[in-house]
Amino acid sequence: MRRFLSFCGFLLVCFINIHAANINPDKIDPPFWYTDMQNPELQLMVYGKAIGNASVTVNYPGASLSSVVRLDSPNYLLVYLHLDKNIKPGKMELTFTTGKKKSVREYELKERTRKGCEHKGFDASDVLYLLMPDRFADGDPSNDQITGMAPYKVDRNDPNARHGGDLAGIEQHLDYFSDLGITALWFTPVLENNMEGGSYHGYATTDYYKIDPRLGTNEEYKELITKAHQQKIKVVMDMIFNHCGVNHIWIKDIPSRDWFNNPDHETHFVQTSFKLTPEVDPYASKYDFQQMEDGWFVPSMPDLNQRNPHVYRYLVQSSMWWIEYANIDGIRMDTYPYADYDAMSNWMKEINEEYPNFNTVGETWVTEPAYTAWWQKDSRLSAPKNSNLKTVMDFSFYDKINSAKYEQTDGWFKGLNRIYNNFVYDFLYPNPLSVLAFIENHDTDRFLGESNNLSMLKQAATLLLTAPRIPQLYYGTEVMMNGVKSKSDGYVRKDFPGGWATDKVTAFTPEGRNQMQNECYNFYKKLLNWRKGNEIISKGNMIQFIAQNGVYAYARQYKGKTVLVLLNGTEEAVNASFKYYKEIIKETKQGKDIVTGQNIDFSQPLLMASRASYIIELDQ
Repeated sequence: MRRFLSFCGFLLVCFINIHAANINPDKIDPPFWYTDMQNPELQLMVYGKAIGNASVTVNYPGASLSSVVRLDSPNYLLVYLHLDKNIKPGKMELTFTTGKKKSVREYELKERTRKGCEHKGFDASDVLYLLMPDRFADGDPSNDQITGMAPYKVDRNDPNARHGGDLAGIEQHLDYFSDLGITALWFTPVLENNMEGGSYHGYATTDYYKIDPRLGTNEEYKELITKAHQQKIKVVMDMIFNHCGVNHIWIKDIPSRDWFNNPDHETHFVQTSFKLTPEVDPYASKYDFQQMEDGWFVPSMPDLNQRNPHVYRYLVQSSMWWIEYANIDGIRMDTYPYADYDAMSNWMKEINEEYPNFNTVGETWVTEPAYTAWWQKDSRLSAPKNSNLKTVMDFSFYDKINSAKYEQTDGWFKGLNRIYNNFVYDFLYPNPLSVLAFIENHDTDRFLGESNNLSMLKQAATLLLTAPRIPQLYYGTEVMMNGVKSKSDGYVRKDFPGGWATDKVTAFTPEGRNQMQNECYNFYKKLLNWRKGNEIISKGNMIQFIAQNGVYAYARQYKGKTVLVLLNGTEEAVNASFKYYKEIIKETKQGKDIVTGQNIDFSQPLLMASRASYIIELDQ
């Protein structure tokens, strides 16, 4: 019996020693933090085998332990620290103890390089250029195939495979964006997407603090932003709080049962309805609301529960970490209404307080202006609380312009009357100048469809770049890239010509573009560079006129200066009479079209060709 008890004691000691030997953390998120933040609380998510059994102490002047939270899984530990306002940068010691075993981990606090108010964000003076890094340019072929990641292939002939574009490819073409007149770049997500098939689009995050190695490294992302800033180009980071990728460690080893919505996905999968109206519908059923908000986007994208305070704090800190670390200039938040409203409102409040001049645009995909306006910060509509979201996406404009392009502008509702009516509802927005407009993006058909109708594209671009909005372009449209989703998503996400060393043609240079592509590029270049720094467009008020004889007109005015935009919304040549615009023109005799340099005489009608567009600066 004694021998048996001794043997049991020996096994217990071995178990304790083996158990204690595993208390060294494998990873801590965030990897480091910053001093002098508005919120003194810091959440550390500690990963490690059986780390949840450890006790924790901190040894650093100005840092104290607020609480330790143990989750359902023993492999996580949440450590909450309080950082005094005057705490100094340096490396603090965190001690993890199990039984008689201790593990000491250094955790660094860095000094902020910029104050919160110095992050300026983006606004109506900017033009965002949306690109998909995997499809833009391959600047470093050595990172195309990364060993140890979930199985994927690089095959440019497969529209759904990875193609090898990366951050280096973007960096090598910063001069292209500068020449074109772009002031801000928005990349689809660049965080790690370690998913089977490669998840080339980036919307299934598997690590919130790591750039996908097939695109580059954290340091390369930071350096790209630094070089973009040197050319006065901002960078907007695409983030997703609603869901992560199914290969995230959180789904492989779920921290707690309430970490995800509908966690029993393997036996009872609940998908979102994709119908966003229950958020604003005063008659919405609880069933419809919960399915929309808590259902998973797709089986490969688990729905995060932002109502869990630990999930919420993790996500908030990750967004602030990238602002501080990489010096990003804005955030585009994917699938904004699918996440918990209160959590997103609180997140925006924290971002606005920490970075008062920063900006975030939320994807709010419903084509009714009232729905979009409901989400904007300080809305007068019946939101349950202030969303605090400064910028929303104008899917109504996208919808109307893509209907108008196929129609003749009549005396009532068709053609450019749709655009007129879209702007009529700007009274719903607290700040129309902080609404982001576009004619296409990575989730829609290309504006050109399968055509090469340049006059139609020029007219849409004129509207987009002169209206009271923040305009967003989609990569390659300036060289007439086209495609439709009915063939595949990849068909509207084709590789930019010349982005790969093996490409036989390039659209990055005039010599590589054909005559029509150069005409399109030069039109965009002229308009974008004219728009840059032009306060009439970025700050001016708007006066619009009901379409006359198929011509839609509006003016932008600021500090005594006026720009008059005329658009022929028909396939026929028409005479546009300036008598309708007397309140704008007043006694001014003429103006100049900024694209062609043509002098426009206001005393006689202007003969406008089919789908013609004029941007006329009035002589002062």
